[in-house]
Amino acid sequence: MLEVTQCDVCGQDLTKTVCERHERRTKIDIIFEKVVEHVDVEVKHCSSCDATVKGAFPIDMPGPLQYGNGLKAYIINLIVCQMISLNRVQKLIKTIIGEILAEATILKFVLRLHQALERWEAVAIEELLKSQAMHVDETSLRVDKKNCWIHVCSSGNTTLKLLHRKRGSAAIDDINIIPRYSGVIIHDCWSSYLMYNNCDHGLCGSHLTRELTHAIESNGYSWAENMKALLIETCKEISSRKEKNLH
Repeated sequence: MLEVTQCDVCGQDLTKTVCERHERRTKIDIIFEKVVEHVDVEVKHCSSCDATVKGAFPIDMPGPLQYGNGLKAYIINLIVCQMISLNRVQKLIKTIIGEILAEATILKFVLRLHQALERWEAVAIEELLKSQAMHVDETSLRVDKKNCWIHVCSSGNTTLKLLHRKRGSAAIDDINIIPRYSGVIIHDCWSSYLMYNNCDHGLCGSHLTRELTHAIESNGYSWAENMKALLIETCKEISSRKEKNLH
Protein backbone atom coordinates (compact mmCIF):
# COMPACT_ATOMS: atom_id res chain seq x y z
CA MET A 1 0.00 0.00 0.00
CA LEU A 2 1.46 3.36 -1.06
CA GLU A 3 0.52 6.10 1.39
CA VAL A 4 -0.20 9.78 0.76
CA THR A 5 1.74 11.86 3.30
CA GLN A 6 1.63 15.30 1.70
CA CYS A 7 -0.63 17.33 -0.62
CA ASP A 8 1.15 17.68 -3.96
CA VAL A 9 -0.71 20.98 -4.59
CA CYS A 10 -0.18 23.06 -1.42
CA GLY A 11 2.23 20.90 0.58
CA GLN A 12 -0.18 20.28 3.51
CA ASP A 13 0.79 17.38 5.82
CA LEU A 14 -1.74 14.55 5.22
CA THR A 15 -0.18 11.91 7.49
CA LYS A 16 -3.13 11.87 9.91
CA THR A 17 -5.84 12.53 7.30
CA VAL A 18 -8.39 9.70 6.87
CA CYS A 19 -8.18 7.85 3.54
CA GLU A 20 -11.37 8.26 1.49
CA ARG A 21 -10.83 5.39 -0.95
CA HIS A 22 -8.20 3.27 -2.67
CA GLU A 23 -7.23 3.14 -6.32
CA ARG A 24 -5.52 0.09 -7.81
CA ARG A 25 -3.34 -0.39 -10.86
CA THR A 26 -2.20 -3.83 -12.02
CA LYS A 27 0.78 -5.10 -14.01
CA ILE A 28 0.97 -8.65 -15.37
CA ASP A 29 4.26 -10.03 -16.62
CA ILE A 30 5.91 -13.34 -17.47
CA ILE A 31 9.45 -14.07 -16.28
CA PHE A 32 11.40 -16.87 -17.95
CA GLU A 33 14.00 -18.00 -15.47
CA LYS A 34 16.53 -20.80 -15.76
CA VAL A 35 16.62 -22.86 -12.57
CA VAL A 36 19.49 -25.30 -12.05
CA GLU A 37 19.35 -27.85 -9.23
CA HIS A 38 22.38 -29.96 -8.30
CA VAL A 39 22.20 -33.07 -6.13
CA ASP A 40 25.44 -34.55 -4.82
CA VAL A 41 25.74 -38.00 -3.27
CA GLU A 42 28.60 -39.47 -1.36
CA VAL A 43 30.82 -42.14 -2.89
CA LYS A 44 32.66 -44.36 -0.41
CA HIS A 45 34.98 -47.31 -0.51
CA CYS A 46 34.15 -50.29 1.67
CA SER A 47 37.29 -51.59 3.32
CA SER A 48 35.55 -54.84 4.23
CA CYS A 49 34.55 -56.05 0.75
CA ASP A 50 36.51 -53.59 -1.42
CA ALA A 51 33.27 -52.33 -3.03
CA THR A 52 32.56 -48.77 -4.16
CA VAL A 53 29.25 -47.56 -2.75
CA LYS A 54 27.40 -44.34 -3.53
CA GLY A 55 24.24 -42.69 -2.22
CA ALA A 56 20.87 -42.93 -3.95
CA PHE A 57 19.86 -40.09 -6.29
CA PRO A 58 16.21 -38.92 -6.41
CA ILE A 59 14.01 -41.08 -8.63
CA ASP A 60 13.47 -38.22 -11.11
CA MET A 61 17.23 -37.85 -11.68
CA PRO A 62 18.24 -41.12 -13.38
CA GLY A 63 21.18 -39.68 -15.36
CA PRO A 64 23.93 -37.04 -15.26
CA LEU A 65 21.63 -34.44 -16.86
CA GLN A 66 17.82 -34.24 -17.06
CA TYR A 67 15.19 -31.61 -17.72
CA GLY A 68 12.41 -30.56 -15.36
CA ASN A 69 8.66 -30.77 -15.89
CA GLY A 70 8.35 -27.02 -16.41
CA LEU A 71 10.71 -27.07 -19.38
CA LYS A 72 9.06 -30.20 -20.78
CA ALA A 73 5.59 -28.63 -20.53
CA TYR A 74 6.81 -25.47 -22.27
CA ILE A 75 8.38 -27.45 -25.12
CA ILE A 76 5.26 -29.61 -25.55
CA ASN A 77 3.14 -26.46 -25.72
CA LEU A 78 5.39 -25.04 -28.45
CA ILE A 79 5.37 -28.26 -30.49
CA VAL A 80 1.78 -29.48 -30.04
CA CYS A 81 -0.31 -26.38 -29.33
CA GLN A 82 1.62 -23.66 -31.16
CA MET A 83 2.83 -26.06 -33.90
CA ILE A 84 6.29 -24.46 -34.02
CA SER A 85 8.96 -26.33 -35.96
CA LEU A 86 11.55 -28.41 -34.15
CA ASN A 87 14.37 -26.22 -35.40
CA ARG A 88 12.78 -23.04 -34.07
CA VAL A 89 12.00 -24.70 -30.74
CA GLN A 90 15.64 -25.77 -30.41
CA LYS A 91 16.84 -22.21 -31.01
CA LEU A 92 14.30 -20.73 -28.60
CA ILE A 93 15.20 -23.15 -25.80
CA LYS A 94 18.90 -22.46 -26.32
CA THR A 95 18.33 -18.73 -25.73
CA ILE A 96 16.61 -19.58 -22.42
CA ILE A 97 18.79 -22.33 -20.90
CA GLY A 98 21.94 -22.17 -23.01
CA GLU A 99 21.63 -25.81 -24.08
CA ILE A 100 20.71 -27.32 -27.45
CA LEU A 101 18.22 -30.17 -27.07
CA ALA A 102 18.38 -32.91 -29.69
CA GLU A 103 15.30 -33.47 -31.85
CA ALA A 104 15.03 -36.99 -30.44
CA THR A 105 14.91 -35.58 -26.90
CA ILE A 106 12.16 -33.11 -27.79
CA LEU A 107 10.11 -35.77 -29.57
CA LYS A 108 10.55 -38.09 -26.58
CA PHE A 109 8.82 -35.48 -24.40
CA VAL A 110 5.81 -35.60 -26.74
CA LEU A 111 5.85 -39.41 -26.88
CA ARG A 112 5.85 -39.71 -23.08
CA LEU A 113 2.93 -37.30 -22.85
CA HIS A 114 1.06 -39.41 -25.41
CA GLN A 115 1.70 -42.54 -23.35
CA ALA A 116 0.64 -40.79 -20.14
CA LEU A 117 -2.63 -39.65 -21.75
CA GLU A 118 -3.57 -43.16 -22.92
CA ARG A 119 -5.52 -43.93 -19.76
CA TRP A 120 -7.18 -40.49 -19.78
CA GLU A 121 -8.27 -41.04 -23.39
CA ALA A 122 -10.07 -44.27 -22.46
CA VAL A 123 -11.86 -42.52 -19.59
CA ALA A 124 -12.75 -39.56 -21.85
CA ILE A 125 -14.33 -41.86 -24.45
CA GLU A 126 -16.50 -43.48 -21.79
CA GLU A 127 -17.59 -40.06 -20.53
CA LEU A 128 -18.51 -38.99 -24.06
CA LEU A 129 -20.52 -42.14 -24.67
CA LYS A 130 -22.53 -41.47 -21.48
CA SER A 131 -23.30 -37.83 -22.35
CA GLN A 132 -26.75 -36.77 -23.57
CA ALA A 133 -25.37 -34.59 -26.38
CA MET A 134 -22.01 -34.61 -28.12
CA HIS A 135 -20.54 -32.07 -30.53
CA VAL A 136 -18.60 -33.53 -33.45
CA ASP A 137 -16.51 -31.92 -36.16
CA GLU A 138 -13.41 -32.48 -38.26
CA THR A 139 -10.65 -30.27 -39.65
CA SER A 140 -7.68 -30.90 -41.92
CA LEU A 141 -4.06 -31.01 -40.76
CA ARG A 142 -0.85 -31.63 -42.72
CA VAL A 143 1.24 -34.47 -41.28
CA ASP A 144 4.47 -35.55 -43.00
CA LYS A 145 3.41 -33.46 -46.02
CA LYS A 146 0.18 -35.45 -46.31
CA ASN A 147 -3.33 -34.23 -45.64
CA CYS A 148 -4.89 -35.79 -42.55
CA TRP A 149 -7.95 -35.02 -40.45
CA ILE A 150 -8.45 -34.23 -36.79
CA HIS A 151 -11.80 -35.63 -35.63
CA VAL A 152 -13.23 -33.81 -32.62
CA CYS A 153 -15.77 -35.12 -30.09
CA SER A 154 -16.70 -32.90 -27.17
CA SER A 155 -19.26 -32.72 -24.40
CA GLY A 156 -19.17 -30.58 -21.27
CA ASN A 157 -15.56 -30.27 -20.09
CA THR A 158 -14.34 -33.22 -22.16
CA THR A 159 -12.85 -32.63 -25.62
CA LEU A 160 -11.18 -35.45 -27.53
CA LYS A 161 -9.19 -34.91 -30.75
CA LEU A 162 -8.13 -37.93 -32.78
CA LEU A 163 -5.99 -37.94 -35.93
CA HIS A 164 -6.94 -40.07 -38.95
CA ARG A 165 -5.82 -40.28 -42.55
CA LYS A 166 -9.41 -40.09 -43.79
CA ARG A 167 -12.36 -37.80 -43.20
CA GLY A 168 -15.52 -39.81 -43.94
CA SER A 169 -17.34 -42.81 -42.51
CA ALA A 170 -14.25 -45.02 -42.73
CA ALA A 171 -12.50 -42.77 -40.21
CA ILE A 172 -15.63 -42.48 -38.04
CA ASP A 173 -15.92 -46.27 -37.93
CA ASP A 174 -12.22 -46.68 -37.07
CA ILE A 175 -12.45 -44.17 -34.24
CA ASN A 176 -15.60 -46.01 -33.12
CA ILE A 177 -17.21 -43.39 -30.91
CA ILE A 178 -20.20 -42.23 -32.97
CA PRO A 179 -21.16 -45.82 -34.00
CA ARG A 180 -21.50 -46.68 -30.28
CA TYR A 181 -23.24 -43.46 -29.26
CA SER A 182 -26.95 -43.32 -28.47
CA GLY A 183 -27.41 -39.65 -27.56
CA VAL A 184 -27.66 -36.60 -29.81
CA ILE A 185 -24.72 -35.59 -31.99
CA ILE A 186 -24.50 -31.91 -32.89
CA HIS A 187 -22.82 -31.30 -36.23
CA ASP A 188 -22.73 -29.21 -39.41
CA CYS A 189 -25.14 -31.43 -41.37
CA TRP A 190 -22.30 -33.23 -43.14
CA SER A 191 -23.66 -36.30 -44.91
CA SER A 192 -21.22 -38.75 -43.25
CA TYR A 193 -22.69 -37.94 -39.83
CA LEU A 194 -26.25 -38.38 -41.08
CA MET A 195 -25.47 -41.99 -42.07
CA TYR A 196 -25.63 -43.10 -38.42
CA ASN A 197 -29.11 -44.02 -37.20
CA ASN A 198 -28.04 -45.30 -33.77
CA CYS A 199 -28.12 -41.71 -32.47
CA ASP A 200 -30.23 -38.59 -32.88
CA HIS A 201 -29.01 -35.51 -34.74
CA GLY A 202 -28.93 -31.77 -34.09
CA LEU A 203 -27.51 -28.97 -36.21
CA CYS A 204 -24.75 -26.68 -34.91
CA GLY A 205 -26.07 -23.26 -33.84
CA SER A 206 -23.12 -21.44 -35.43
CA HIS A 207 -23.81 -23.07 -38.79
CA LEU A 208 -27.53 -22.32 -38.50
CA THR A 209 -26.75 -18.69 -37.72
CA ARG A 210 -24.49 -18.53 -40.77
CA GLU A 211 -27.22 -19.93 -43.02
CA LEU A 212 -29.78 -17.52 -41.55
CA THR A 213 -27.44 -14.59 -42.19
CA HIS A 214 -27.23 -15.65 -45.83
CA ALA A 215 -31.04 -15.87 -46.05
CA ILE A 216 -31.37 -12.39 -44.54
CA GLU A 217 -28.76 -10.77 -46.77
CA SER A 218 -30.01 -12.52 -49.92
CA ASN A 219 -33.79 -12.27 -49.48
CA GLY A 220 -34.46 -10.11 -46.42
CA TYR A 221 -36.71 -12.73 -44.81
CA SER A 222 -38.15 -11.47 -41.51
CA TRP A 223 -38.58 -15.01 -40.19
CA ALA A 224 -34.82 -15.54 -40.67
CA GLU A 225 -34.07 -12.37 -38.68
CA ASN A 226 -36.36 -13.49 -35.86
CA MET A 227 -34.88 -16.99 -35.81
CA LYS A 228 -31.31 -15.64 -35.78
CA ALA A 229 -32.13 -13.28 -32.90
CA LEU A 230 -33.73 -16.17 -30.98
CA LEU A 231 -30.67 -18.40 -31.46
CA ILE A 232 -28.26 -15.67 -30.32
CA GLU A 233 -30.37 -14.79 -27.28
CA THR A 234 -30.72 -18.48 -26.35
CA CYS A 235 -26.96 -18.96 -26.63
CA LYS A 236 -26.33 -16.04 -24.25
CA GLU A 237 -28.91 -17.37 -21.80
CA ILE A 238 -27.45 -20.88 -21.77
CA SER A 239 -23.89 -19.56 -21.43
CA SER A 240 -24.87 -17.72 -18.25
CA ARG A 241 -26.20 -20.88 -16.61
CA LYS A 242 -24.06 -23.16 -14.51
CA GLU A 243 -25.49 -26.36 -16.06
CA LYS A 244 -25.18 -25.01 -19.64
CA ASN A 245 -28.44 -26.58 -20.85
CA LEU A 246 -32.04 -25.65 -21.63
CA HIS A 247 -33.60 -27.63 -18.77
